[in-house]
Amino acid sequence: MAITRELVRIESPKGEPGFLGAGHIARPLIYDNYEQSDPFILLMDDMLDKKDTTPAGGPHPHAGFETVTLVLDGELGADDHQLKSGDFQLMTAGSGVVHTEVIDKPGSMRILQLWANLGRENRKAVPRLQDLPLDHVPVINENGTHIRLYSGTLADITSPVQNYVPLLIADITVEPGVTSTLKIPANYNTFLYVLAGTVQVGELKNSLHKDQVGWLNKFDQNEESELKVTAGSAGGRFVLYGGKPLHENIVSHGPFIADDSEEIVQLYKEYRQGKMKHISTVPEAQHYKW
Repeated sequence: MAITRELVRIESPKGEPGFLGAGHIARPLIYDNYEQSDPFILLMDDMLDKKDTTPAGGPHPHAGFETVTLVLDGELGADDHQLKSGDFQLMTAGSGVVHTEVIDKPGSMRILQLWANLGRENRKAVPRLQDLPLDHVPVINENGTHIRLYSGTLADITSPVQNYVPLLIADITVEPGVTSTLKIPANYNTFLYVLAGTVQVGELKNSLHKDQVGWLNKFDQNEESELKVTAGSAGGRFVLYGGKPLHENIVSHGPFIADDSEEIVQLYKEYRQGKMKHISTVPEAQHYKW
């Protein structure tokens, strides 16, 4: 008998003024209970409607985890590091990097940025960058269900993105009234974030609406499970996130994740001493352009 996934927790996070100034609304989807969200540390839905040319943002360090950026609308960055609507980037901060996000022109933008944990054995991995532009994202469109797969394997398609910790990330649109059954690992901690419309989840058909986050029940079995979603009368679009929990304690402080507080102190010391290089200087061998 198949393992079926059901909604066990529904959250309706509210947007708050963001650090980028006027026009920036940040909606925290994951932010304060790592034991519950493992291997996901933080997830922000950043919406920016910038009206001026005053630079916002700047260089900042990261270490001990990976940042996972999905651009839903607009553009982020410039030149070789520009991301456009539908593009995806995974940055392994690992042993430590400096990252810059400067927005200095009018325009609207919406991104989902995730902090994904690295296991102890990979905490100090050599920094690397993986870019997956929209044109190269694996896509399947069958029976009223459209899937863009950014990470992992789903519906017989596989993303080229390499993961230290198994991650499943997909942008899924289901046409009105259509039911889709998604096969996902039973031991992945999994949630849905609805971008548009409404979806009914599981055999119990609990409803999840626009801007809501729905967490699924969890299992320890290393086997397949089934997630049934049915779109409402206006259809439904959601981002599906799944990850294999690490079951490891972490210490989080500012832009750093570590195994203990002593390592946090050491990371700040390395940053102040200029030992963390800018991600733009990562060797070509560590910059994957899929």
